[in-house]
Amino acid sequence: MVEGSMTQGAGQEPVVRTATLRDFRVPPYAQTPVPPQAQGAPPSSVPPHAQDPHPPAPGAPVPPPAVSVPPHTPAPPRPPHPGNAVVGDEQPEGYTPTERDLPVIRRGDTVQVQTVAEPRPVSDDGRGPLFVVGDVHGYLDELLAALGEQGLIDADGNWAAGNARLWFLGDFTDRGPDGIGVIDLVMRLSAEAAAAGGYCKALMGNHELLLIGAKRFADTPVNSGAGTATFQAAWLLNGGQKTDMERLQDVHLQWMSRLDAVVEEDGHLLMHSDTTAYLDYGSTIEDVNDTITAILTRNDADECWDLFRKLTKRFAFRDEGGSQAVRELLTTYGGQRVVHGHSPIPYLLGEVGTEEGEDSSGPVINGPHVYADGLAIAMDGGVTMAGKLLVVQLPLHD
Repeated sequence: MVEGSMTQGAGQEPVVRTATLRDFRVPPYAQTPVPPQAQGAPPSSVPPHAQDPHPPAPGAPVPPPAVSVPPHTPAPPRPPHPGNAVVGDEQPEGYTPTERDLPVIRRGDTVQVQTVAEPRPVSDDGRGPLFVVGDVHGYLDELLAALGEQGLIDADGNWAAGNARLWFLGDFTDRGPDGIGVIDLVMRLSAEAAAAGGYCKALMGNHELLLIGAKRFADTPVNSGAGTATFQAAWLLNGGQKTDMERLQDVHLQWMSRLDAVVEEDGHLLMHSDTTAYLDYGSTIEDVNDTITAILTRNDADECWDLFRKLTKRFAFRDEGGSQAVRELLTTYGGQRVVHGHSPIPYLLGEVGTEEGEDSSGPVINGPHVYADGLAIAMDGGVTMAGKLLVVQLPLHD
């Protein structure tokens, strides 16, 4: 485990929250088009809370950070995280919540795929099987258990999958207890997989951008378009953990800053966020990745904030016109299906429990969700809301 100390932000404790489940509102930059009668809602500056199907009273608080449990131990019910949030009664000056409700997908609107372990074929060119991992958010124990179940690591946490190919879809830190431990594991597995003839790689998530920004820019004001904003405030209000900031070292920052944002593997277009905002950064996969790397290299706070804001958008593939949005990405960048994380499946399905605790078992997630006329696969199983950390072999047989 890589240890180290930090100065900027290291003394900041995570925001203390009370345990209600109903303070979900839409980040202004994550909103899908709304009917004309809803257009008058005031803008917000930083991600407010995504809203659940039962609207809260104005100013209601959001849940405390989730607590990790050991693998194979039944977890107590954990309240859902608020997406990319600003807490109403704790928001910095200049932040205002949106009034718009967030629509949800009902169970019948999307296909839930239960994955079954199958023999691992070797491709014609000698490459091993392809696996993808959804959002981890600091849940190291759950990640180790999920990788072990797929035979990708052994009992000691070492690479055990030979020439298999493993892609993480981003969001390694925040909300969970050990984000730096997750990054250290992925970095180590990358070296071990390469030595065995396979590979373990990772994509850039919006929480990587958030952590980079919190470290580099701290409380430097950025141009949010609707008031004062800072990376530090946004990071804390979106599950930033003091222990992650304390242990964050230059090697972690350099690794995160060089991650690709988009890649195509075996006809699967892999990306973190379910948004078409990637199109703003280039007309080829190489252009997108080079442009985003260049932005992070220039180290301009406003430019980095705009990148974070755009890659925090979500739900572009979900409602009417969703399949067309996917086709636009596939036509531009190639591939037959988009595979993404970012938007938790339990939240998309409206399975986040109730404030009264009637559903004590939490959401039931068996596998990814295929939607948008079969063109999109959602991989965020909602580990932060007592869902499941998904590690899945592609292609899916649905």
